[in-house]
Amino acid sequence: MAIPAKTKKYLDKKLTKYEAIAHKTVYTAYDAAQTLRRELKDIAKSLVVAADKAYIIVVLPAHMKIDLVKLKKILKAKKVAIPNEKLMIKVFKVKPGAMTAFGGLHKVEVIADKSLLKTKEVILSAGSFTDSVRMKVKDFLEMEQAKLANFAKGAGYKPVKKVSKKIVKKVSKKPRRKPVKKIARKAKKKK
Repeated sequence: MAIPAKTKKYLDKKLTKYEAIAHKTVYTAYDAAQTLRRELKDIAKSLVVAADKAYIIVVLPAHMKIDLVKLKKILKAKKVAIPNEKLMIKVFKVKPGAMTAFGGLHKVEVIADKSLLKTKEVILSAGSFTDSVRMKVKDFLEMEQAKLANFAKGAGYKPVKKVSKKIVKKVSKKPRRKPVKKIARKAKKKK
C-alpha cells in the first residue's frame, strides 16, 4: 500500500525528503517498532493534547511518555489533557492510533520533545495503520516549525530479549515420551 494521498500530497508540497514504509497493521508505536525491527527511540509517537481550548500535536520517542505537568507549565495553560477518541474522529477525521505528527496537515501547532534530537532519523505514522514515513529529525522539525521542549519522561519500556539458539536447541533435544502402545507391549513381554 502507498501512504494516504492526503499525507503524500502534504509532504510533496513541502518538498521534504522522506521514505514511505509499508508494513503490517499496527496500532501503537510499540507495535511499529516490533514490526519494523527498530528500537523504540527510532519511532516517534504523536498524540493530540487539548491545552485549554486549543489542540496541539506533541511528538516524542516511543520509549517515552508525556509528563502532563511539565507540558502544562511549558504551554502556560490552565488545563492540559489528552482528549478522548471520539474527538479524534470528529475534529481531526482520523482513526485513533493513526494520528500523524504533521501539524500542518491538521492545521495545529507541533511541539516535539528534545529527546528526539538524540536520533538522526525517525519513523512517523503516515496517517494509516499500515504505512509510516522515515525522515531526518532535523527535516521534520524544520518542516513543521516545531517548538522543542522537555516534557517527556521514561516509560519503563525494556527491550525484548531475543531467544538464543542454544535455548531453542536444548528444548528441541528433550527426550520424548514413548507412545502408550509401546509401553503396553513391553509390559506384556516381561510376563
